[in-house]
Amino acid sequence: MKLHIVPARTGLDWVKLGIRAFWRQPMALAALFFMTMAAMSLATLIPLVGPAVALALLPSATLAMMVASAEAMQGRFPTPAVLLVAFRTGRQRLRDMLVLGAMYAAGFLAVMGLSALIDGGQFAQVYLGGAPLTREVAETPAFQGAMWLAMLLYLPLSLLFWHAPGLVHWHGVPPVKSLFFSIVACIRNFGAFTVYGFAWMGVFLLGGLAVSLVAGLLAVGGLSSVVGGIMVGAAMMMAAMFFTSLVFTFRDCFEPPDPPSQVPPADRADTSTGPDAEL
Repeated sequence: MKLHIVPARTGLDWVKLGIRAFWRQPMALAALFFMTMAAMSLATLIPLVGPAVALALLPSATLAMMVASAEAMQGRFPTPAVLLVAFRTGRQRLRDMLVLGAMYAAGFLAVMGLSALIDGGQFAQVYLGGAPLTREVAETPAFQGAMWLAMLLYLPLSLLFWHAPGLVHWHGVPPVKSLFFSIVACIRNFGAFTVYGFAWMGVFLLGGLAVSLVAGLLAVGGLSSVVGGIMVGAAMMMAAMFFTSLVFTFRDCFEPPDPPSQVPPADRADTSTGPDAEL
């Protein structure tokens, strides 16, 4: 497995490709993203261990969206079967994905635990859905300090797990090694991921402004009852586009394995930096 170093401008290509892939199968990809979020929400209802189980499902959900995006780019319709892709590739891969999920849940809960040292756990309870967020709570210095600490600690956690699901699934890399390779790939391609992050921030900002404008016009027109649904739907759609783009960051950072699998070949018309490969 060889790591590729790509130019910073590739980060913008990843965003464009993600948006393009989403609009090839918008209904299917949006529905799949909604189903993954719904499954994680239902998992939180399990007594005692619900939040941890939901967190452990995130790497598998990320992999499902990557495979669905690859299917869309190849002109195929991604079916709900891709949601189980992490659990249908043999016992070893299944075991590795379960270990990866457990490691992610442990890491995330550790971040929440460290943030609790600042505000006594208020931010953690709000974030995990155990307490409502009020203006008074949000404005307290302790809550804000815990929030910023959690954000700071979550960044390296997200980089550790960014490529890990794809490395486990497509390359057969053991869970611990996948974390190492993932963060190395993100650091070595720091410029591309920085551009990628800022580009998505711009997309979400512009999308939020457009939705706010539409919501304002609908409210003036007496249709305020549908405003909430439109805003939630737009947020879900933009989040789905973001997850759709993840497969392209993976594709361009690593040499494709042998034999080939589901990740689409690099499109030279879209980016000049990705490998000419089918993962």
